[in-house]
Amino acid sequence: MGFPKNFLWGGATASTQIEGAYNEGGKGMSTLDYVTYKTKEERNDDISSMDVTYDQYLSYLKNDEGINFPKRRGIDFYHHYKEDIKLFAEMGYKVFRLSISWPRIYPTGLEDEPNEEGLKFYDEVFDECHKYGIEPLVTMIHYEIPVTLADKYNGWESRKLIDLFEKYVKTIVDRYKNKVKYWITFNEINMMQASAYTGGGLFLERSPLDKLNCEFQALHHQFIASSKAMAYVHEVSPEAMVGCMINRQEVYPETCNPDDVLCALKDDQFNLFFMDVMARGGYPSFMNRYFRENNIHIQMEEGDKELLAKHTADFVAFSYYMSFVASADPSKAQVLGSFIRPLKNPYLKISEWGWPVDPVGLRITLEKIYDRYQKPIFVVENGLGAKDVLEDGKVHDSYRIDYLRQHITAMKEAVEDGVELLGYTSWGCIDLVSAGTSEMSKRYGYIYVDLDDQGNGTGERIRKDSFYWYKKVIASNGENLE
Repeated sequence: MGFPKNFLWGGATASTQIEGAYNEGGKGMSTLDYVTYKTKEERNDDISSMDVTYDQYLSYLKNDEGINFPKRRGIDFYHHYKEDIKLFAEMGYKVFRLSISWPRIYPTGLEDEPNEEGLKFYDEVFDECHKYGIEPLVTMIHYEIPVTLADKYNGWESRKLIDLFEKYVKTIVDRYKNKVKYWITFNEINMMQASAYTGGGLFLERSPLDKLNCEFQALHHQFIASSKAMAYVHEVSPEAMVGCMINRQEVYPETCNPDDVLCALKDDQFNLFFMDVMARGGYPSFMNRYFRENNIHIQMEEGDKELLAKHTADFVAFSYYMSFVASADPSKAQVLGSFIRPLKNPYLKISEWGWPVDPVGLRITLEKIYDRYQKPIFVVENGLGAKDVLEDGKVHDSYRIDYLRQHITAMKEAVEDGVELLGYTSWGCIDLVSAGTSEMSKRYGYIYVDLDDQGNGTGERIRKDSFYWYKKVIASNGENLE
């Protein structure tokens, strides 16, 4: 059977991690433009370096001289998009996942009229994709918002952002309805639980609400905004498909002790709760107890529940990098929804960044999610972050090829089992700035970009061994994995 003939092979990126040109083309400042580079010794884990406190933000406004802000420069896709898309086309891409930068369209988010120069940039990017027969898969918001909205309203804690986001969505859907067939509303919407600043533009110390209430109120506003965006895409571009996305965390019980199994189940429910709202159309009943026991009170307006129920995703999408282990042992237990887990799975290898490598977990999660939603699935992120070495103008990344081969094989097995899989966009199809650590040295791409963590280098694009391997995979529609 294998992959369907129209399977969408490609790669994925995010505006803040590739574009650069943070102060060009009329672009406003993004929340992620204030995330600084930290060495391994300066950060506790991959998540901590994504946060910015309000005091830090104010200090950067006063003086940011000499501070390393990697997401301000990315890999300069803004000026290299033609070269980069040509390389994607050389590999045979059918789809390219990218995000639109909200502050490139509405610099502060408050303007009545959009920034035409920003709109024109994405026109040119999409035209370049179509020149090679590549379909854009566009994420409307990939973590960042105009920093003005974080400062003025404390980000998504305020319901005002729903209307401001709707204005932005209507602008880009109207503009690109003839160029974009596939949309995702929010990137990894569940990452609010890992980084409230990155996920919601929240300065938690400024909120009158406690941490959980603030985060879940912001999430509710994002859910409403997502449903409104889905409704508008369906109205204006009925042939298009619009999906939702989470960071998928497959979880296993530490033992077959029923208490561990129950712990893993509850962890899994929490991870899928976010997708339940957007794909099924409402808050699942199992969250009522969580809200009650954690004294969470979400303020809803009249019509919110009806809106969520009426406008749901056409497909479900997720990122998948690893799996986790859950234990009911109080000395080992983690806060529900945590994204950094200390328990090790003895059956799995670990990457350089401490992430378990689990291709079978991808097959498990594909089959579980398809059983749950019965909607088409898009694997929109998956890949191996590693320290690639450039030697004599080449990168021999057999470790990445091995990782991808195993995960593509897992997808193929899921398709054989009847999972309806639309496509696969591996993460960081070209080296880019890491979301979690703001490093360049944590590389994912098939294309090496000659830049280091401080932004030094030529910026030259160099094909890795995996570039040629993935080209063969696409040409054979996933049959040639050697």
